[in-house]
Amino acid sequence: MIHSQNIRVAVNGYGVIGKRVADAVAAQVDMTLIGVADVATDWRVAVVRSKDFPLYGTTAEHVSAMKEVGLNPKGTLEDLLDAADLVVDCTPKKVAAKNVERYRERGIKFIVQGGEKHSVTGHSFTAENNYDTAFGRDATRVVSCNTTSTVRTLTALKRAGLLKRARGTLLRRATDPWESHLGGIMNTLVPEPDIPSHQGPDAQTVDPDLDVVTMAVKVPETLAHLHYWSVQLTRTASNDEVLDAFRTSSRIAFIRIVDGLTALNTVKELMADLGRPHDNLYEVALWEDMLTVQGDEAFYAYMVDNQAIVIPETIDAIRALTELEKEGATSIEKTNFALGITGHLVPKASP
Repeated sequence: MIHSQNIRVAVNGYGVIGKRVADAVAAQVDMTLIGVADVATDWRVAVVRSKDFPLYGTTAEHVSAMKEVGLNPKGTLEDLLDAADLVVDCTPKKVAAKNVERYRERGIKFIVQGGEKHSVTGHSFTAENNYDTAFGRDATRVVSCNTTSTVRTLTALKRAGLLKRARGTLLRRATDPWESHLGGIMNTLVPEPDIPSHQGPDAQTVDPDLDVVTMAVKVPETLAHLHYWSVQLTRTASNDEVLDAFRTSSRIAFIRIVDGLTALNTVKELMADLGRPHDNLYEVALWEDMLTVQGDEAFYAYMVDNQAIVIPETIDAIRALTELEKEGATSIEKTNFALGITGHLVPKASP
């Protein structure tokens, strides 16, 4: 049990998720980012120093390499872990699973991301769904971007007593924008061969009672994912009832085609105009005026920013594991305030 009111957080891995987690931790009043560890020595890690985040090399060899290019690291990952209450592992897929042994030997609490299997921690996390079962645990896994959006939206319907079963088609972006010049797909679509795709069963690691099946296809773009859902409701309902259910989540935000938000790129541009760091879309951006209810069936679509949606969940997972905040709703409110999550994406006109 950790009783400190200012949790010392280490971030291992400063990639697309790690750098966002580091910024988000630094924005919290009840957490201190005590350092970032990485293996790189290029522009990505140079940004760590420009932000005055303490920098560490993963090993002594990485420390030496960083010193050679003038990055002035403070020490190794082992040194960083010595000073931490908790570590958020944002290293590439499967690397974190190997790091877990080190964390367990030290008795340090840890969080891994959705690229790892549920069995790595035995617990998969989304803040609105199972904060209480993560409270005081030694470790959890923040589920992937697509799984986070799936659980977030379906849980809202379930809370309202409307969810019977859900079937989703996921149009998945091919790669991260910063490395789109290195690979990805071009001039084709690549269906994932398994039905269900892994997101449906992954959502059931958070809530085993969800009747959900997903299908996925990789598409030649890098901005975000797009989901289409067909949900059978428990009864005949109206559009307004379904929208009201979604409104119970502070991390589902409505967008409208009539406002000109007609495509993924327009929503990303809105995030930039709002001054969001890294153009982050933390919310599920759900098209309000596209949602259609016919009898007991609901049809809707939304956008998922795979680099940002898991960031607020990670912050809440830190509070849960360290017992920093007992009530999930209070942690969510704190995180939302610090990250500027208001439930509204399009600015409201002044009186």
